[in-house]
Amino acid sequence: MKKSDKIYIAGHNGLLVLLKITLFDKENLVLSFQANIFVIILCKFLNLKIISRSNSSSLGWSNNFFKQSIFKIFFKKADKIIVNSYEFKKEMDKKYKINCICILNPFNFSEIKKKSNYKINSIFQKKNIKLISVGRVTDQKDFITILKALNIVKKSNVELVIIGKGEKEIEIKRYIELNNLNKKVRLLGYKKNPFPYIKQADLFLLSSKFEGLPNVLIEALCLKKFIISTDCPTGPKEILHHGRFGELVKIGDYKKIAKLIDNFKKTKIVKNKIKDGYKSLKKYNYKTNCEKYYQLIKNYL
Repeated sequence: MKKSDKIYIAGHNGLLVLLKITLFDKENLVLSFQANIFVIILCKFLNLKIISRSNSSSLGWSNNFFKQSIFKIFFKKADKIIVNSYEFKKEMDKKYKINCICILNPFNFSEIKKKSNYKINSIFQKKNIKLISVGRVTDQKDFITILKALNIVKKSNVELVIIGKGEKEIEIKRYIELNNLNKKVRLLGYKKNPFPYIKQADLFLLSSKFEGLPNVLIEALCLKKFIISTDCPTGPKEILHHGRFGELVKIGDYKKIAKLIDNFKKTKIVKNKIKDGYKSLKKYNYKTNCEKYYQLIKNYL
């Protein structure tokens, strides 16, 4: 890449800015995140090169025939589509008849460990089995499934902390109240640095209906936490190596989650899963995956 080369990254509100810039300068490459179809359409109209990146399974944003038809047409118009997991690539290639490139999310694991050492007050009772879940409180993340599991867990010394904010907070709070879970569940809201909280937990829970490559699972592995995750499309199965590095359950299977919590002990098998999961993190190396982005961009300039 030369110093004179220009790259514009189109965000959620960047269409007008992009149009203004590109009307006066056509020698650009546009890198669009979130599979923004409108950016692809604009770039093709203006005869610009466009690399589009998608970060979550199409089951979450392409669930009707009309939408799928639109995406099928315009994904093929992009110069390249990037996805963030190999499982996701298979889904996209098959569904939209394209050849995506997979670049895994880059992680600075030294920074995660450093941030996890920030001092905070203890958020759990000492003798409890400590559960944590982190994410936007939305339908996609399906925190209700975790609460349903907690509602039937037989052990009394179990405590859950949920970190995140979103439109489902009222529903979550109502469920907690109606099922007398106030003493077992705490909602801490959004935390800019969730890592010291994750560090205090024994178990990390993910109950999503769909993902792309859920960063929180990789961060939990980095902090050597045992993981119970739904086997949703896409990412968890790939990250946890089909259950080798944690436990996978069907979407919405709160009974299985409850059973796994009840049976949880830090046995040799559990410790080995945590250790093997930690060793698997090399493929998410920050420099390696950023270099892949750099080389792809360079090839299209």
